[in-house]
Amino acid sequence: MRERAPALADWAVTAAARAVLAEARERAAGGPDAVPAVLASLGAAAERRARVLARPSPARVINATGIALHTNLGRALLAPQAAAAAALAATTYGDLELDLATGRRGDRLGAVANKLALLADAEAALAVNNNAGALVLAVSALATGREVIVSRGELVEIGGAFRLPDMIEAAGARLVEVGTTNRTHPDDYRRALGPETALLLKVHRSNFEVRGFTAEVELPVLATIARERGVPLLEDLGSAALVDLRAAGLPEESYAPARLRLGADLVCFSGDKLFGGPQAGILLGRADLIATLRRHALARALRLDKMTLAALDWTVAALLAGGREEIPMLRQLREPLTAVAERAQRLAERIGPIAQAAGLRAVLQESRTPLGGGTLPGLEWPSWALALESDTFGANELATRLRRAPIPVIARVAGGLVLLDARTLCEQDLEDVVASLAAALIDGAAPAHAGASD
Repeated sequence: MRERAPALADWAVTAAARAVLAEARERAAGGPDAVPAVLASLGAAAERRARVLARPSPARVINATGIALHTNLGRALLAPQAAAAAALAATTYGDLELDLATGRRGDRLGAVANKLALLADAEAALAVNNNAGALVLAVSALATGREVIVSRGELVEIGGAFRLPDMIEAAGARLVEVGTTNRTHPDDYRRALGPETALLLKVHRSNFEVRGFTAEVELPVLATIARERGVPLLEDLGSAALVDLRAAGLPEESYAPARLRLGADLVCFSGDKLFGGPQAGILLGRADLIATLRRHALARALRLDKMTLAALDWTVAALLAGGREEIPMLRQLREPLTAVAERAQRLAERIGPIAQAAGLRAVLQESRTPLGGGTLPGLEWPSWALALESDTFGANELATRLRRAPIPVIARVAGGLVLLDARTLCEQDLEDVVASLAAALIDGAAPAHAGASD
């Protein structure tokens, strides 16, 4: 193995060899006839396993799906300057919790919270580790041991089988469901309100749609009901921006400040989706409610680390300065379709010679892609993709080979074609896509990221 892969780390080689030998002993126990085959495969199996062990995680892949907020691929890209701010925070000492004026302990979140409140024109703000954490913190701080009212049509399940009812229960509150799956009316909320009601919760259906014979209570009406009973109203937006993106085709509810103006006492959303920053959960709204959340014991358990805090702070400051084009997510949303088409054409020109030599047909075609990340169901962006079809193997096999290339390329498979969508490719990706495709087309090439059993 050392002769074939001299750069592999010693720890990975040792661990892989031990694991493969243990498996080989089990297989060899089947009888003497199995021993030659077992021995012949030991070296290659150990090398594959060592490569998997030594591979950095997460490792770089090329997103050719066209889905900008692909959850499995890490959602929004950070601005290079935000990443640099995180790196600086990680490699130097900083005034994370030091008040430089007094020399005493300072407020870790004070600076970024003030910037967030300014950007959103909100009374106050708070940031925690993710939006699920923001929701759990709000419910725990405001409704432990009491009731939270939610429409049945908004009882979402997010990725990984995490369900809203389970999260509310984990936060120590009792869920009160109102309405039906498809229709909820103002009186449903009014009838459910009682002395044990602590919170009205409105949840954006970020990963599914309800169509047909439907009704829901709009935010201003729900806010009026909440004020009548003196109960706070929290809206979980899932994903939202602090710049108005309606001109880019996004719906009104994606703009968080507008939700506060429509009557929500608190809103929460993810920092690594439409906002375009690092993973975080952002809470905006009434100062007294934010103060209650900050004092809660869970606030410390959910607090941001210094690297995330630095990246978030840079992102908010850039938005305050009007730097939308500096945020990759906002730039992708606003990129003209003509620019996407031109990039797809440049990819096609680079791939042309390889495709011709390998019996691969490559044709440009129009495409439509969701934004992804459980953000805006039913909303798709126009795009352009390079459609690949091989004479040698099927679309699924080609997509698998691309995933196993030295730099994995993640593509879509549709209609028997492999689609390389240019919306999520940057100019620097194009040459790497060509190199990875060339490696994927080499017959018998060793999978770079396969497990030992492949």
